[in-house]
Amino acid sequence: MGRSKFLDSIRNELRRQNYSWRTVNAYVGWARRLVRYCGYKHPRNISPEEIASFLNYLAVQRQVAASTQNQALCALVFLYREVLDHELPLLENLKRAKKPRRLPVVLTREEVKLILCNLDGIPKLVAQLLYGSGLRISEALRLRVQDVDLSYRQITVRSGKGDRDRHTVLPAAVVPALKQALARRKVLHDRDTRRGCGRVVLPKALARKYPGEDTRFRWQYLFPSRRVAKDAQTGILHRYHLSDSFIQRAVKEAVDRSGIAKRASCHTFRHSFATHLLQDGYDIRTVQELLGHNNVKTTMVYTHVLNKGGRGVNSPVDNL
Repeated sequence: MGRSKFLDSIRNELRRQNYSWRTVNAYVGWARRLVRYCGYKHPRNISPEEIASFLNYLAVQRQVAASTQNQALCALVFLYREVLDHELPLLENLKRAKKPRRLPVVLTREEVKLILCNLDGIPKLVAQLLYGSGLRISEALRLRVQDVDLSYRQITVRSGKGDRDRHTVLPAAVVPALKQALARRKVLHDRDTRRGCGRVVLPKALARKYPGEDTRFRWQYLFPSRRVAKDAQTGILHRYHLSDSFIQRAVKEAVDRSGIAKRASCHTFRHSFATHLLQDGYDIRTVQELLGHNNVKTTMVYTHVLNKGGRGVNSPVDNL
């Protein structure tokens, strides 16, 4: 089997098991890097010692984060177990990258307002949803028209992290901008339909189960890409959602213009959403559900700023 066919077999198995496109690309990339590191040998001929050496190389020479090394390990376990039908043996002498305990960067309400004032258009609306609803950037950009309920002031996040659905709050402040975005989206969809490219990729097998459903407005992405593209799996022309890099770049420029010294990004809005809700007295279980955390311990990290001055301790220098 040639190298390209071998990589295609990994892609096909990942798609069969409904992995996301990002995971597919990441796992195929790690398989390619392993083969290159081991002198382009077939993975069946790569020994456990060589696999451990590759992972150690990532941790020691490349100094990758613990999550990156763990992703590489998961990709190789999938490769051997699911594609090659061979259980990966215990890797002796494996040096695991240390996972440091990091506290999230949190903006004050004034800093959030300052950043939003330096944004406009769609990037501003997306940022308002990140902060006002606690969405991840991928969740915001994957929103479809039917996921936004203006009457109930509710957003439905479908297939979030861990492939779980959840509801979160829709801020009243963004309703006017959302109505305008929906109106513009309808005009664009009607124009695409007249041109014969008003279809969208549906989750899993819904397109086969409900023929013609992929042309309905309710399934269209709320924040569409500027260009129509051909889907790699189906070959149909469709309009995908905006690239996350477009929003990330706009937020970075807004942070720079704001003069804020914190290392803020799109995900910082989500951290700030959780922290500010806890400061306002909301129950941590409620915040956990809105964020979609599987374990409340993950949400507990946001309690680090609730007590000012290092857990509410008064510094002795203030008493001099």
